[in-house]
Amino acid sequence: MSLRICLAGATGWAGSELARGIAAADDLVLVSAVARRHAGQKLGDVLSEDGLDATIFGSAAEALTQACDVFVEYTHPDSAKANILAALEHGAHVVVGTSGLTDADYAQIDALARERRRGVLACGNFALTAVLLIKFAEMAAKLIPQWELVDYASAGKPDAPSGTVRELATRMGKVRQPQLEVPLEQTVGLRETRGGTLAGSQVHALRLPGFVIGAEAIFGMPDQTLTIRHNAGSSAKPYVDGALLAIRKVSTLIGLHRGLDAVLEL
Repeated sequence: MSLRICLAGATGWAGSELARGIAAADDLVLVSAVARRHAGQKLGDVLSEDGLDATIFGSAAEALTQACDVFVEYTHPDSAKANILAALEHGAHVVVGTSGLTDADYAQIDALARERRRGVLACGNFALTAVLLIKFAEMAAKLIPQWELVDYASAGKPDAPSGTVRELATRMGKVRQPQLEVPLEQTVGLRETRGGTLAGSQVHALRLPGFVIGAEAIFGMPDQTLTIRHNAGSSAKPYVDGALLAIRKVSTLIGLHRGLDAVLEL
């Protein structure tokens, strides 16, 4: 039987590409979609894509009246948590591609997911190169005690840091806390130029035209540095294969899991 999917954010940059990927998959069927501006229309008509007969609803609550196995959250940080909690209440597993959720948000989501015996897979980035960045950075953090992170994104991205860098910092912080030669409170000049502190890491967020999304971990030791960097282009296609994998595997999980590597053999 095909997995039934509800896709929130189905007409957005990443969501629309994922919808096309679902349409091309033999084992998945899109039963409902969420996109407030196109509510009441057929998704295939909006995206000019045959095989997408799902109705678009204006809210997740309405879309979830159509029974689904997996709910995919690709909307906005303001609505993401409520959408995820609603999906869990309806008995669906959840894949999260929306950035901007906090650790407190994830703690609440994890509690409900475990109560409902459902899986939630939250990925700051579905691209394989981003997954490898995080894994390689975790490996490096075991051996190198000092690092800082740089978050690259387009000028119009409102959340900072990105979901990719939030996930990166959180994962590295579980390995160890980086050392600072000069404590932040002893900074001479503008303290703000040292970046923000996230899970122990100093993060510097750039928001400029020319970037789409990128993340960089810079490690330092005496007389040597190591830089690990992921860059994404303007297409959403690199995220589709990872998102489809997450959709197929999320039902094997219980509770909240961060990062696509939770269902990969790395």
